[in-house]
Amino acid sequence: MRQEQEREVGEPAAVRSWLRLRTPGDRARLVLASALMLFVELALIRWTSSNNLYLVHMTNFVLLASFLGIGLGFLRARAGRDLFPLGPVLLATLVAFVLAFPVRTGTGRGGQWRLIGMFDWAPLPRWLSLSVIFALTVATLMALAQEVARTFARFEPLEAYRLDVVGSLTGIACFAALSFLRLPPLGWGLVAAAVFVVLLGRRLLSPWRGPVIALAVLVLLLGTESLVGSFQWSPYYKIHTTQLAGGMFRVEVNNTPLQTALPVADIRRDSPFYLYPYTYAGSRDDVLVIGAGTGNDVAVALAQGAKRVDAVEIDPAIMQLGRDHHPDRPYSDPRVTTHVDDGRAFMERTDRRYDLILLALPDSATIVTGQSALRLENYLFTTQALKRARALLKPGGTFAMYNYYEPWLLDRYANTVRTVYDAAPCVQLGPSYGPRQQAVLTLRKDASTGGCTTTWSPRTTALEPSVDDRPFPYLGTRTIPSFYLWMLGLVLLASTVAVRTVAGPLRTMRPYVDLFFMGAAFLLLETKNVVQFALLFGTTWAVNAAVFAGVLLSVLAAIEVARRVTIPRPILLYAALLAALAAAWLIPQDALLNLSLVPRFLAGVSIAFAPIFIANLLFAVRFKGAGSSTVAFGANLLGAMVGGALEYLALIFGFNTLLVVVALLYGAALLTGRKHLVHPRV
Repeated sequence: MRQEQEREVGEPAAVRSWLRLRTPGDRARLVLASALMLFVELALIRWTSSNNLYLVHMTNFVLLASFLGIGLGFLRARAGRDLFPLGPVLLATLVAFVLAFPVRTGTGRGGQWRLIGMFDWAPLPRWLSLSVIFALTVATLMALAQEVARTFARFEPLEAYRLDVVGSLTGIACFAALSFLRLPPLGWGLVAAAVFVVLLGRRLLSPWRGPVIALAVLVLLLGTESLVGSFQWSPYYKIHTTQLAGGMFRVEVNNTPLQTALPVADIRRDSPFYLYPYTYAGSRDDVLVIGAGTGNDVAVALAQGAKRVDAVEIDPAIMQLGRDHHPDRPYSDPRVTTHVDDGRAFMERTDRRYDLILLALPDSATIVTGQSALRLENYLFTTQALKRARALLKPGGTFAMYNYYEPWLLDRYANTVRTVYDAAPCVQLGPSYGPRQQAVLTLRKDASTGGCTTTWSPRTTALEPSVDDRPFPYLGTRTIPSFYLWMLGLVLLASTVAVRTVAGPLRTMRPYVDLFFMGAAFLLLETKNVVQFALLFGTTWAVNAAVFAGVLLSVLAAIEVARRVTIPRPILLYAALLAALAAAWLIPQDALLNLSLVPRFLAGVSIAFAPIFIANLLFAVRFKGAGSSTVAFGANLLGAMVGGALEYLALIFGFNTLLVVVALLYGAALLTGRKHLVHPRV
């Protein structure tokens, strides 16, 4: 009680009044505000990257901005000014900026692809575009988080945390439902606007009409984007189609060209490299096409005499476009069985054997989530994936992969094939398009080339193959690209300045430095689980949503245990956590992949969520005794931001090494929070 009194000394009377008073509707308000905050965060991560190609490979850029904004909002819980009415204004400004200054792929002189902006003008410089998006994202989430924090402070810490997690689960469920329904951003905007209206309540009636106007502008902008321009929205992409002569059509996703649906007659004439995999193949009765897209490769397989084709495509909207509009209608052929699934996950689950397996231009334009460096197809190109593909071939069967490769990437993939088969693959080259060249790699199950005499030899030093623990085929060496380092350095510097400016001296968070380390560790632990489940069950949006929901359910379970059970020696939780992390680090991923689906699920859940539960139980026990729940929670969120920066260590050392970093961070939390373990508050 003395700490509570000391905490309120010097606070304005108006602030102290809302800290003391709690209305019957505050529980619902906290759940709703938390749901809105997470919903907007997820929507911004998804939507900004679909309009700005600078963000396609920036992985967790918007996530870092969101964590900073939420942390600042919690640190400003006791500030006199109410920021929440600014939330709609800031969000509408961010949406307007991204739409006014898009970054997309277009053609310049000589037909070369380049980045362009609105009206084919040059785009804003990358540093300027990203800086504005970062600042507006931080400001938007700070306004939303302050609303959460002010209600959060009216409850006991664990009760507030529990309600916040329930709200976060609600936000995830809502966004997952909209993804399932394939609703465009207009649907997202209407949901957000409706929740804003409910939470703002009487504040909408104030003389300042900014929030009302901003919500109208937000819905208008997103509605215009959704209804004008022939866009559709899948769970992964903003998709734009252009109808061409002869029934052909071109597909663009997230502002970059993906593929053109062509009849087989045109493919034979203009794109013969689609036929190269069949040149030295034996039988082609049973064919597996991974990356089936709109159906070109399936149509070619049928024309080559396939009696059965399993067509695997991760995006349901793109496959539906092929089903409805491809000139040859390959998906309507009774010999074709379609599978909307992740290609690696399909290979791990199927027990069929094939005469020909094709990795057919599987080149996504998006990442798995806003919280990892994985693209949707990364796990297709590891040595473990190619070994699995080889195991699925019939005797005499052929493996083939093709795309438009830069020379160094072709060397990496060819070396991966050579590593798996212990023989150099056949390489067939097509025309060049700028730095990229059409290329097809083929090899039979018995490591023969089927008569092909043009086998691969490295042009330079062969690059090491990708593996499941470090699935980054597009990264030439074990390094963090210099632009990422500059970006992370500037983000952390800007964050330090922002925290100091918005929240005052950093020493106000000194009592909660252990919670800061816990936040950094937990973000890395969550990232490791996202990529682990992507490997075990696929990189689909449904798997990712389920993982995030599972993490929050584990958090909720830990909170309930901490509320009901007094743990006399919290230090033992650190020992249990270390044991769980060691088990997760020691158990090889291959061992889990070799299990059938149900045992794999049970083992994966046990290994992944045991440390998450223990870590959150440790946090809940510590948070239960926090003198200022909002400052403590803000420190934890800012720690999560640092964890997001440390995530890039996986580019050098692999994802399993993140568990070592997690253990070190929890060790730092133990050292800085020792006094709370000796005499925990109850």
